[in-house]
Amino acid sequence: MDSMIQAQGAMASQAASGGAGLAHVSAMASAARAGDMDGARAAAKDFEAFYLSQMLQPMFSGLSTAPPFGGGHAESVWRSLLVDEYGRQIAQGGGVGVTDAVMRTMLSAQEQSA
Repeated sequence: MDSMIQAQGAMASQAASGGAGLAHVSAMASAARAGDMDGARAAAKDFEAFYLSQMLQPMFSGLSTAPPFGGGHAESVWRSLLVDEYGRQIAQGGGVGVTDAVMRTMLSAQEQSA
């Protein structure tokens, strides 16, 4: 079980190294420093939603659409928004454990720095 948690933490840190993930990590760190655990948990859940949407994105990238109802720039924008919402809904429904792993990592880092 610990190896699974460590693997999730490693995946979270890899995803955080991407551009948009840095905003979530920064929000979590500042909320944790301020002692706002609810804010830190919310930021960690947002990070998990971002992470999940990035993992789901390849599932939908290969789908083609047939005219007259599909295709075009609007559909690609809509599809990316849909995948982002899927990530949020999965995270809201309990997620896959990234939120807890990120919270644990933040708390241990905060304890070590104190």
